[in-house]
Amino acid sequence: MKRICIYGLRRDRKAILELLQRAGAVEVRPMTYGESPDGNQKQPFGRMDVSSSMEVFRKALKNTEEALQILDRHAPEKSVPFGFLRGRREIGEEEYYDFASRWEEVHQKAGRIQALEREMLEAEAEFRKVSTRKEALSPWSGLDIPMRFKGTRTTAAFIGSLSGEYTAQGLEAALLERCPTLTVSIETVSSAKEMTCIFALCPKGQGEIMETVLRELGVSRPSSPSKIPPAQEAEVLQKRADVLLQENSRREEELAALSKSREDLRFAADYLAMRMEKYQVISQLLQSRRAFVLEGYVPEKEAERLVQKLCRRYSAEVELSDPSESEDVPVLLENNVFAEPVEGVLESFSMPGKGELDPSPVMAVFYYIFFGMMLSDTAYGMIMAAACAFCLRKFRNMESPMRKSLRMFFFCGISTVFWGFMYGSFFGDVVSVFSSTFLGKEYTLPALWFTPIEEPMRMLMFCLLFGILHLFAGLFLNGVQLWRQKRYKDILYDVVFWYLLVGGLVLLLMSTDMFADIAQMEKLGAPAGNIAAAAAAVGAVGILLTGGRESRNPVKRLLKGAYSLYNVTGYLGDILSYSRLLALGLATGVIAEVINSMAVMAGGGVLGLIVFILVFLVGHTINIGINLLGAYVHTNRLQFVEFFGKFFEGGGKKFTPFGVHTKYIKIREDT
Repeated sequence: MKRICIYGLRRDRKAILELLQRAGAVEVRPMTYGESPDGNQKQPFGRMDVSSSMEVFRKALKNTEEALQILDRHAPEKSVPFGFLRGRREIGEEEYYDFASRWEEVHQKAGRIQALEREMLEAEAEFRKVSTRKEALSPWSGLDIPMRFKGTRTTAAFIGSLSGEYTAQGLEAALLERCPTLTVSIETVSSAKEMTCIFALCPKGQGEIMETVLRELGVSRPSSPSKIPPAQEAEVLQKRADVLLQENSRREEELAALSKSREDLRFAADYLAMRMEKYQVISQLLQSRRAFVLEGYVPEKEAERLVQKLCRRYSAEVELSDPSESEDVPVLLENNVFAEPVEGVLESFSMPGKGELDPSPVMAVFYYIFFGMMLSDTAYGMIMAAACAFCLRKFRNMESPMRKSLRMFFFCGISTVFWGFMYGSFFGDVVSVFSSTFLGKEYTLPALWFTPIEEPMRMLMFCLLFGILHLFAGLFLNGVQLWRQKRYKDILYDVVFWYLLVGGLVLLLMSTDMFADIAQMEKLGAPAGNIAAAAAAVGAVGILLTGGRESRNPVKRLLKGAYSLYNVTGYLGDILSYSRLLALGLATGVIAEVINSMAVMAGGGVLGLIVFILVFLVGHTINIGINLLGAYVHTNRLQFVEFFGKFFEGGGKKFTPFGVHTKYIKIREDT
């Protein structure tokens, strides 16, 4: 990284910031500007308050995104196969500036889309209300007078309903039983198990008595009775419902027509996001009436080209300098094609801190090896590598993180093919099972090295050996970091002594009869064991004496040294963690063989072949999916816990340049 400081005229600010944004090579840092010596003098430079402009852009962006969501709900576009791999649409600068001149028009379309949905929601709410009212009127359809009718000059009427099914005679008898002097006539408008609707009539003078008795029986007047008969009211409601449906249908058609502006709306969303980012940068500048100052970091490989472009086009002065030791410099990873794919795995853990190495090159080697050992099937590896290669070749415009991930899985697939041949696994033992069942003669795919299922202890020993090499590689990187920091004594204390102790203990174990019996391998000779014991002793004493060297108290120093020495048990646990290479490798092979055995349970013949194909396709699809996920998770764990634990602390801040951080488009700089 280089420190960059740009001094420019304020009239060129907009053009310079747009150039920097398209270049995406400068991380802008907020500038500080101290007070004058007397504390009263007015500063010539200051910051611009952009909060009001940011709020306008934020509101416009929210409206645009809501408009896109509305179109997705009402006029969804057809899904494109592998659309997530196609990347953002690329446009030129001319198209960008052309849109910038008409984005207000697109913003108005976004407002119209939002208004249409609001109108539709209001219409739907009214339609539900109308439908509910119309349904409530259906039991009263036989009533040819308004439900609020209460009688004439000489009669009193009561229109109401009660729960349950009743007859007019039964209700009249109930009323006369309670009030024998009552003269009443009752008609049932409708009667059902849920509710009975009635019309009751009596002389004017007995109206209050009739109403009181009816209410005692549970009869209640209808809520919100209309001035017109129920049948007429139902017709009015139906007409209103038809109008609401027609209006919403028209709005749907208008939304479908506006969906043709979906690309413009996406462009508008990205345009607003870019302007928000630009104004965020403006708030970090120091500006006077006629000039501005911008400060930040730029990758060294981009610095000269950027300076030439700025000085050639604008009246600007640019200073480049090396960051000081105290600065919190952002981190940008730079690796070759082989190591670059695992940068995403490293970033998910942490970026390297100040003074730390980028472990990606060493990490990539072990990552691909371990992944292949866990998946360990030639056919699975071929499928994975071929699929990744196809996507990388077909979708050349895909985003960089996705491209890195696919390239990583491509290399993991190549490694899986290699280990599959070494172990003799091709869809498990499908060659042997298929040939013996359907061809009448057994053919086999021999292992180039050995078969883990037949020799699991041998496999375990090699897994632990790879683990030791992985841990020692981490210690080596720790030594390199200490060398770069000129901490030469710490290399002896924190690296060499641990090499002697752990390496000596491993070789000492390999010289014992117990190891030979368990591993089924020849043990090392006695001289090698004696040398290993001496090396382990030197390492143990060295760690005991230097593990607490930061303490001046000799007792505390010795106790801390003993605690550091106790960490050798952690190394033992770390080494045993690599047995997961055996576990997942065996799981892939064993499950594949079980699937193959199930596939031929129907025997030979046409029916057996059909069953074989179905079970084979479903079973191996599930197996590759489960074990691919397992290999990915456990390979990451071996890097994060065992490998990084020996040298890597992280804590670095990723380089995040001022650029075109958009969702739908990316701008191609015209030359």
